[in-house]
Amino acid sequence: MWDERYSTDDYVYGTEPNDFLREQAGLIGEAPKRVLCLADGEGRNGVYLAGLGHWVTSVDASSVGLRKAAQLAEEQGVALTTLNADLTEHEFLPESFDAVVSIFCHVPAAGRPHLHRQVIRALKPGGVLILEAYTPDQVPRSTGGPDTPDRTPTAAELDAAFAEMAIELSRECEREVVEGRGHTGLGAVVQFIARKH
Repeated sequence: MWDERYSTDDYVYGTEPNDFLREQAGLIGEAPKRVLCLADGEGRNGVYLAGLGHWVTSVDASSVGLRKAAQLAEEQGVALTTLNADLTEHEFLPESFDAVVSIFCHVPAAGRPHLHRQVIRALKPGGVLILEAYTPDQVPRSTGGPDTPDRTPTAAELDAAFAEMAIELSRECEREVVEGRGHTGLGAVVQFIARKH
């Protein structure tokens, strides 16, 4: 599905970074830091962070999306490492990243516990998770995101999954999301920031 969605000349979610990530990027610390971008698709968030001077690995299930991410990085004159992987199964090296960025990463509920454990494992002590996702309230809307609540987390789920970390922000809210033709309009989102002890 994602290969098909990304197999167009334009960038489905645009080439600008997510607004919440742009606001919170300073939490990653002074560049260069090692940053993992989950479900980075066509690379807009990874390329943005690489432009700030970080060493970024963009992971996605779509090889088509990642090819466009590499192209965007080349156009912007930044280095980007890409990794084609299924996040419900992939295992990351322990304590290998200073930050994990998860922007609209929507995997099935059955695969999320594995992914959440991998996020904690991959972070170095003091490392930060910056996450924004659609909540189940988004499903009936026509402004983007999954068409099934199975792929949408809640703040309560994230609070429980990352309870061993220091949670700095956990909120559900509505906000205007304008990211290409894929996400446009009022969205129901969860915003979550946590730091590994």
